[in-house]
Amino acid sequence: MRLGAVVWLYLISPLPALAQQESRASGYSNILWLVITLMFLLQSLLIIGLQRSRLNNKRARKALKESQRELERKIAERTESLHQTNNRLQDEIARHEATVLLLRETQDYLHSMINSMPSVLIGVTHQGYVTHWNASAAFNTGISADEALHRHLNEVYPSLPISLATIKKTIESGAPLVNENMQQGQGTEARYMDMTIYPLIAAQGIGAVIRIDDVTLRVKMEHVMIQNEKMLSLGELAAGIAHEINNPIGAILHSVQNIYRRTSPELASNHEVTKNLGINVEQVYEYLRERNIYSFLEDIKEAGERAAKIVTNMLEFSHVSNRNTSLMDLKSVIDHSVELSINTGEAKELKVKPPKIVKDISTDLPGVMGSAPEIQQVILNLLRNARQALASDLQNNAEPQFKPTINIRAHAEATHVVIEVEDNGPGMPDSVKSHIFEPFYTTKEVGKGTGLGLSVSYFIITEHHKGKIEVDSTPGKGTRFTIRLPLPDKKM
Repeated sequence: MRLGAVVWLYLISPLPALAQQESRASGYSNILWLVITLMFLLQSLLIIGLQRSRLNNKRARKALKESQRELERKIAERTESLHQTNNRLQDEIARHEATVLLLRETQDYLHSMINSMPSVLIGVTHQGYVTHWNASAAFNTGISADEALHRHLNEVYPSLPISLATIKKTIESGAPLVNENMQQGQGTEARYMDMTIYPLIAAQGIGAVIRIDDVTLRVKMEHVMIQNEKMLSLGELAAGIAHEINNPIGAILHSVQNIYRRTSPELASNHEVTKNLGINVEQVYEYLRERNIYSFLEDIKEAGERAAKIVTNMLEFSHVSNRNTSLMDLKSVIDHSVELSINTGEAKELKVKPPKIVKDISTDLPGVMGSAPEIQQVILNLLRNARQALASDLQNNAEPQFKPTINIRAHAEATHVVIEVEDNGPGMPDSVKSHIFEPFYTTKEVGKGTGLGLSVSYFIITEHHKGKIEVDSTPGKGTRFTIRLPLPDKKM
């Protein structure tokens, strides 16, 4: 740089004398060559530097391109990897959504299946708090699942006959607990249920599942089957007994009748015999009357007739009696039965004010197929039992406003004719009601009841007429007998 400046100053400076130019020409020439050489060298260096810079730049561009290509390759690989990952993630999300949908559908299906079951299903924790409440539980209690969840079992189902201690004990034992035929309610409102407690041990916690099944129909059918078996057994027994005692009873009654005839002053043959013996028939008659012989005979006659009635009932059980079936006018049968009940001598023997009989018979009551005398026998039997129950209540009831009443109602339903005989007497407890249709079962004093009246009535209705007879009684309020007789087939 300094050399260039000197050359430049030299060139622009005033020219010396010609002599000086010549003397200095060689020096300047050398300097010039030196400058030229230096500039050449500088240029060469510059060219070399530029060349090297170019090569370096070329190499850099090449390296940059390679780096670019490598980066693009890596980017492509990463993009492909991200694309594959994204595809896998989308597939996983799709599978997860499908799994969630399947789980939701399965859950909905299980909920629907559980809620469609007639059984009450209740899930509880170890402490007795509700974790599950199906539709049957909501229907039986009137409490929805949203209201019942997380509340204590005693709070939402207080009528459930089970304690928290029993639930805990069952969970700890690990074995299910089964209770069958548990009764709730009284009378015809009584319901029977089977209850099972299943221990439940899961990851979410320890608890139990309570299952309650309404088995009222099954229990009633079992009672009916037991009753039918008793009726069949008694029928077989009655057939043998009835034939064995029928002949002696006939002989007793016939002999009593002959004694009356042989001692009566009204028969001429008696006068002839006594005349031949030298005695007076009137005196014999008066002697027997004074000695109460005729009273004894009357007792024998009543006892024999009562025994004959028992035999008749037994024969009814054994299917020995002949019976004709036809289309009955139930209204006439009921009216005639009530009239006979009012005029019966038994009402006078009770020595109490007769009860008021209120009839409510449908005017368009259809006819049913059956035996009118048998249905009349059943109605008379029910009216007699009601009258006796009211008489007993009148003797023990000092309330003057008490008005004994017997209501007899009859109406038609879709497939049956319903007859009800109801009284407002003392009613009966369940311990009596459960045996009321059993043969020889009676709550009356010895000698005042055979215990066959309601058994025969049950047999007549269920076996001869394929109907039903039920009793509903509440102690202190009264008793209602309900008879259901099937309507005849329209084709008939």
